[in-house]
Amino acid sequence: MSRLKQKLSEKIPAYRERITKLVKEYGDVVVDQVTIRQIYGGMRGVKSLSTDISYLDPEEGIRFRGYTIPETLQMLPKPAGAEMPYVEGHLYLLLTGEVPGDDDIADLVDDLRDRAVVPDYVFKMLYDMPKDAHPMSMFSEAILAMQRESLFVRQYNSGMNKGSYWEPMYEDVLNLIAKLPEIAAHIYRMKYRENKIIAPNPKLDFGANFAHMMGIGQPYDEISRLYFILHSDHESGNVSAHITHLVGSALSDGYYAFSAGLDGLAGPLHGLACQEVLRWIHGVMKKMDNKLPTQDELKQFVWDTLDSGQVIPGYGHAVLRKTDPRYTAQREFALKHMPDDEIFKFVSMLYDVVPPILREHGKAKNPWPNVDAHSGVIQWHYGVTEYDFYTVMFGVGRALGVLSNLVWDRAVGQALERPKSLTTDMLEHIAGLK
Repeated sequence: MSRLKQKLSEKIPAYRERITKLVKEYGDVVVDQVTIRQIYGGMRGVKSLSTDISYLDPEEGIRFRGYTIPETLQMLPKPAGAEMPYVEGHLYLLLTGEVPGDDDIADLVDDLRDRAVVPDYVFKMLYDMPKDAHPMSMFSEAILAMQRESLFVRQYNSGMNKGSYWEPMYEDVLNLIAKLPEIAAHIYRMKYRENKIIAPNPKLDFGANFAHMMGIGQPYDEISRLYFILHSDHESGNVSAHITHLVGSALSDGYYAFSAGLDGLAGPLHGLACQEVLRWIHGVMKKMDNKLPTQDELKQFVWDTLDSGQVIPGYGHAVLRKTDPRYTAQREFALKHMPDDEIFKFVSMLYDVVPPILREHGKAKNPWPNVDAHSGVIQWHYGVTEYDFYTVMFGVGRALGVLSNLVWDRAVGQALERPKSLTTDMLEHIAGLK
């Protein structure tokens, strides 16, 4: 048994006891109330899910197992000579809540390497898809095609104890995560680089191997590690996380569940936000003759944009009340590695100009930039200029968190999710209109 699986085997019984006690002895304690506005407003802010893997703190941003992003990036082990931590180490943290030691990292790197071979039929299917297929649909279908590999399905169909459900789910999750970098990079090279495929290098870690298969030199391995860690999880209520959990709650396997989560991630209100921001930035630069504007010129443009009823993409967040630490981490990388990039200079000027204007304008609760205000700029700098592919990379990172949650869903016996609906007539009665 791997060190990671052994660690989970030790932790799961205690978590089961905690949850059993909560439900049995305190199950009738009221946690939240729901308003009509929340019912029609996408259930925003309704406290109705549980996860220990990440929490979105309004002041500190995402906390992974209680650790802020700066803390996470600082304390996780790093490959020799690297700036950014092992993605494998972050996965270990998400699954166990503990920072891995050197032996834990070595064991997990070897384990994922052994699981990383992608079945040939996946690539055949990708080549059979229409040439103009969106890379996200290709990514999702590749994962769905591998559902036949599910160990959970085989063991469930042959009969197994409910208390053991987490073990084949764990195997499915690690098998799936291990294969994602090659599938994603293969789609990229096939679709955008004349099908000049680069074979994986088993000597490299998760992030470095992805950069290698993309065909991009250093320090793209560093930004790959950083990108996957920053995008790994965002509580359980966002679309990709919630869909993965929801589908998994029906005891669907990890392939079904994650493929569905990716389909949600592909929406313009979720994972496509990064490319929308970069497209907007390019549009603004074009209007300004591709020259870096003065601050006064940019201020006027921002005011004109807001006064016309439009928004500044990448600024504002439903929960955060400060600059998104994921933005800050990427900004620090850019300041070190690409300070003279023209688009980055423009992004930096937006950072100086937009927040004060949004505060003065008075309509933004949070005038600070979120992660999407920066992600695309770095990818563009290193030659990944195909907007449609950005969400695929987002999906590789998001797998770490949502699939870790799925293991724990099985471990603690999360129930089938089935909220109750009310009719409009019923709500009007509740509101006293009838």
